[in-house]
Amino acid sequence: MGASIRWFLSIVVATLLGGCAHPSASDADALSAAVRSRPLVLLGEVHDNPAQHALRARALRDLLNSGARPALLMEQFDRERQADLDRALARTDATPESVIAAATPATAAMQGWSWPLYRPYIALAIAYRLPLVAANVSRNDARRVLTDGLPALGFEPRVPPDIDAAQARAIVESHCGMIDAPQAARMVGAQVARDQFMARLLESHAARGAVLIAGNGHVRRDVGVPRWLSTAARARSISIGLLEPGDPATSAYDVVITTPATPDRPDPCNGLRATRPPPPAAR
Repeated sequence: MGASIRWFLSIVVATLLGGCAHPSASDADALSAAVRSRPLVLLGEVHDNPAQHALRARALRDLLNSGARPALLMEQFDRERQADLDRALARTDATPESVIAAATPATAAMQGWSWPLYRPYIALAIAYRLPLVAANVSRNDARRVLTDGLPALGFEPRVPPDIDAAQARAIVESHCGMIDAPQAARMVGAQVARDQFMARLLESHAARGAVLIAGNGHVRRDVGVPRWLSTAARARSISIGLLEPGDPATSAYDVVITTPATPDRPDPCNGLRATRPPPPAAR
């Protein structure tokens, strides 16, 4: 690994650690051990939590220092951008910024990711020449699933009832109760499509090993990506939830690391309320 990349990684991890409550050494050691314990690692997150990103970047670096060279699957990139990712990574002057710029559209929706938090993973992929895999289904594909169903994009349409019900509840909760049950039921297909696609990627990279970087909802063993893995792949996988205090889903993962919540996080429900159309005027 070049000196410039080593310098970048040391600076970016120090920045992450400096901007959040410090994770404990025992949490860091536990996460590193868990990541090294199976060839297929499903590594969850609360997307905007710097403490969790610092822990995960350190664990991934430890894994690579042990000699492993897994594929790095990232929810943050849509699958249509895989060729752009590959071209950006193939450049001798590749940087995390150039990869992000090449593989993400300059739209407001894409700016929803806190990209500085994801730079360490991309830097590691560059430094260690890891396959960097776009692991998300785009919004356009998700909309097509909503209108035409899972088979329209080649996904399995038979969704077990427990997954269907749990995903619908999660959608209602994530929308702060502002959508009703029938709306949520129609939206389940998009989440299932993403989970099935991530499972396919894990299967296709199983021989060399893979680390999936995704939200906690995707990596749940009970209703997420692991439910769509083959029996053999599931036996070789580990699901790691990085949760915040008060999260009730501690039993949904093989390993749970709890970190402090992101300080001063705005209430997401306020943002949803602000964009919700007003009710019709009384007549």
